[in-house]
Amino acid sequence: MAMTPEVYRNLFKKRATILYPFKERELIPIPKGLRGKPSFDLQKCIGCSMCLRVCPSETIEMIDDEEGKRPKRPIFRIDRCTFCAQCEDVCPTHAIVMSNNFELAGFDRKQMLLK
Repeated sequence: MAMTPEVYRNLFKKRATILYPFKERELIPIPKGLRGKPSFDLQKCIGCSMCLRVCPSETIEMIDDEEGKRPKRPIFRIDRCTFCAQCEDVCPTHAIVMSNNFELAGFDRKQMLLK
């Protein structure tokens, strides 16, 4: 019964956390410089594979380009990404940019592909 006094002491205290995701996302302050989900602009990509070479978590995979504008194009497996931003740093055309989207949970791995 040593826990009962602790329960009564904290029963009517103010909540220490917010009711996420039930409160609006705008109420959550996003820290400056947060590296979230990478965003990719296929039109800027030249297919150089530099992002593939520097990725430490093997997030990036090169596939044949359907459009034929470049030899290969990357796809990103977001569920493997460590958000190190090395791909963004090495991209010569700035086709890869780290966004501030941090809500990446999902039940299907197919949702975690960035094409």
